[in-house]
Amino acid sequence: MKPSIVYCLKLLLLLALGGVTMHVPDEDTVVASLGSLRLDGHFGFGHDAHAAARDFGNRCSLLPAAVLHPGSVSDIAATVRRVFLLGRHSPLTVAARGHGHSLLGQSQAAGGIVVKMESLAAAGGGDTAMRVHGGHVDVPGGELWINVLRETLKHGLAPRSWTDYLHLTVGGTLSNAGVSGQAFRHGPQVSNVNQLEIVTGRGDLVTCSPEENSDLFYAALGGLGQFGIITRARIALEPAPKMVRWIRVLYSDFETFTEDQEMLITAEKSFDYIEGFVIINRTGILNNWRTSFKPQDPVQASQFQSDGRVLYCLELTKNFNHDEADIMEQEVGALLSRLRYISSTLFYTDVTYLEFLDRVHTSELKLRAQGLWDVPHPWLNLLIPRSTIHKFAKEVFGKILKDSNNGPILLYPVNRTK
Repeated sequence: MKPSIVYCLKLLLLLALGGVTMHVPDEDTVVASLGSLRLDGHFGFGHDAHAAARDFGNRCSLLPAAVLHPGSVSDIAATVRRVFLLGRHSPLTVAARGHGHSLLGQSQAAGGIVVKMESLAAAGGGDTAMRVHGGHVDVPGGELWINVLRETLKHGLAPRSWTDYLHLTVGGTLSNAGVSGQAFRHGPQVSNVNQLEIVTGRGDLVTCSPEENSDLFYAALGGLGQFGIITRARIALEPAPKMVRWIRVLYSDFETFTEDQEMLITAEKSFDYIEGFVIINRTGILNNWRTSFKPQDPVQASQFQSDGRVLYCLELTKNFNHDEADIMEQEVGALLSRLRYISSTLFYTDVTYLEFLDRVHTSELKLRAQGLWDVPHPWLNLLIPRSTIHKFAKEVFGKILKDSNNGPILLYPVNRTK
């Protein structure tokens, strides 16, 4: 019986798209409604509101009437409760904003209130502090994953499942899914949460878990913020490795590429991270890799031609500690011997665990320096059944997308049981 597998596809097409702008000028009403609230934090207007009317998608601008900078969880509960008590005919809406990585205004609120969750993490102390104990970490919903990693590494621990980009808030990714190359083994981030603290739509502060208020727990995880605002999460941890062997290889045949991916995610002993991406008509792809990776065979790699071809890159990592380097080399060698990649395209490097997990931020800094970060980002994320992935690839990569200069195309399988 074949294992149950689904493919995760992520495309970023950098297109010139028309945006959406909305402005609902109702600041006086909001001030009148919220002015009597006693807060540990404060409300912001003007510049704050304009900053909250943008997101990573950069395709729409919805101007809020106010931005809440919470100094405590009680600030969020009190604000939501006040809006709820205004009744269903009130035009006020509330949106939680983490690092603003929504794609089409989901973290915005036209004429309403945006809750800046990062302010909660910045407040520090009390109910906004991060705490590591036992096999888990308690984290404010507005804390960035990169900060969670740095804090847990001090204890020799780290969360099991990640996103590719760590400068996102805990509550933000848990409200979506949090999928990366570890998901085949550990599931997405939403599958690695032991407990949540949530402010519901009535302004109640509720603790929930698989055993307590479980309906709310499972609704909020991946619930896009529609069942409450995640103000704290208890995340499962595991011992953190010191180092990572980071490997890239290329395939020219899609069927071979997917068969090798599927073999790896179902093997009892495998790599620790498995992703893949599609390369369409890229010039000198291996020469570009040389800035960060070493070719196993420099001569063969220098003769490889990628122009005019559709290629598939398998990206893999194996975690290890310094005293386990020899064992890691043996395990990696055994796994690579089972793969059918183009032999001249094996590239690798050894980096720290932190450097690997924070790799996308390095690319972000380069794009910001070139003025290419604050542009429209129409991401498309799909889960595609294994039974139709080959037909999908033939139609999309073979006929629709003629080059991959518009942005990355990630493609990798995950186990549905996770």
